[in-house]
Amino acid sequence: MAQYMDVHHGMQGITADQLREAHQADLAIEKDEGVHFERAWADPESGVVYCLSEAPSAAAVQRIHERTGHKADEIHAVPLSV
Repeated sequence: MAQYMDVHHGMQGITADQLREAHQADLAIEKDEGVHFERAWADPESGVVYCLSEAPSAAAVQRIHERTGHKADEIHAVPLSV
């Protein structure tokens, strides 16, 4: 499976609890699309949230995010990592 980094904008002021809740919501249904969300990061000041996942496609990642109410603004394939 491929890795994807998705980006959410406009989440200024997000708290650790809110980030955890959003991540847990994704984890609860990720198997429906064959996705696994590995980790999420946030910068409350800029309002940017990043999520790293393994998935069959960017569309599968987006479908999970849409169902949990936080559609990604960008999804990037990550073909290389170390």
